[in-house]
Amino acid sequence: MKFIVPLSLVCLVPPWSFLSAADSTATQHVATVVEVPGCVAFWDFVKREPSGSNRFVAHVPAGATNEYALDAGNYVRDYWDQGRDATYDDFPLLGSGPFGQAIRLCKESDSTFRPFLFVPRSRLHDSPLDIKGPGKSVTVVVWAIRESGNHALAGIWHEGTDLKQESTTGIKRVERGQRQYALFAGLNTPGAACGHVSENGASSFNYRYAMHKSNSGDLSPEISADSPADILADSWQCFAMTFDNQQDRLTSWLNGKATERWRENPKKTLAPVYNAWRQGELHRQPGLQVGEDTSFPIDQFYNPPEVEPVSVETVSQSEDQRVEVREYGYTRVKTTLAKDASGTFVTTDRDLVAIKLNPWWFEHDLYSPADKTGGGPFTIGRVIHSSRSVGFTGWIGGVAVFDRALSPQELARLAAISTDPVNTTR
Repeated sequence: MKFIVPLSLVCLVPPWSFLSAADSTATQHVATVVEVPGCVAFWDFVKREPSGSNRFVAHVPAGATNEYALDAGNYVRDYWDQGRDATYDDFPLLGSGPFGQAIRLCKESDSTFRPFLFVPRSRLHDSPLDIKGPGKSVTVVVWAIRESGNHALAGIWHEGTDLKQESTTGIKRVERGQRQYALFAGLNTPGAACGHVSENGASSFNYRYAMHKSNSGDLSPEISADSPADILADSWQCFAMTFDNQQDRLTSWLNGKATERWRENPKKTLAPVYNAWRQGELHRQPGLQVGEDTSFPIDQFYNPPEVEPVSVETVSQSEDQRVEVREYGYTRVKTTLAKDASGTFVTTDRDLVAIKLNPWWFEHDLYSPADKTGGGPFTIGRVIHSSRSVGFTGWIGGVAVFDRALSPQELARLAAISTDPVNTTR
């Protein structure tokens, strides 16, 4: 995939040799991103429309006509008819960052004001940014400084406004979830990189919320957005998520590392996932089993491959019974075996005791809306959701989307950009 290079920059010596040191570094950093195969859109918050509203636009492949200009919006006004309109003035600029500029997501105290930047569905539907459907993989990378919060950074992730809760009282515009893919700053693990995907746009495991998400083992620190310039320069983090459709694998990366993370005791800590695993386990056995819910949707079972264990730990053993914890690629299963009439140990019970959060197993394709009315916008800084929480606050210095799962080596190169920020105000 090739990107447009201005004719003025085509020369026998590196184009950045004619630029200031800061501009040269920024140009090289942009090139590092856009030259990665599969890059469909990259906002550096430097590139803007040359005229008119002067909105931020994305670097896109050569020949592309859609530069995904970002509008400013307040989704509370759009859905509840409350609060004021948002403008670009609501996103202060830093004057520095991985690519020379960054926008700020502030700790909004007005509950009717939740601003974000977005590409409306009408301007992205069926475009390269609208990654969805059979066989499609995706990577989202965001360079950010996290001040607080654990919610959305960027993606197509309209959570819906149809949940019956206190915050939806008096809502004017009720819509079902329109989730596809997104990157968050942690969710259930604040500060982690958190990839989130959906096969149906709505909920998972017969539960009210979407649950297919991975959390990096490493965490980003909380840094005041008002910190001195030298502190901010040392605080950039590279959040990323990859969904590899061929491997059925969702992985979250922080600063180029996909550190493993497990969740113990999911029966208590991830009850919807545990129940989805349990129902699938019971369903595979002949006849109606004790505890089996025949109304549970078959397509919502959660049963990662459990064929050959990675490791086996014997918990207890007697002459007639043995209890083991068998670790598989995505699960740990407590397995009870007892001797049958022939004296052979056979499995009599299996129970999920841990589940892997990074990477996460996801056997589906990304949600594919039937038409633009069933799809959500691409948003940066926040997503549309019923709870209207403040979400992530801090600085965002770049957002890139790729239509494939990047390799560890590619993500490491993108993460390295964070260590060499550019100050364009000097």
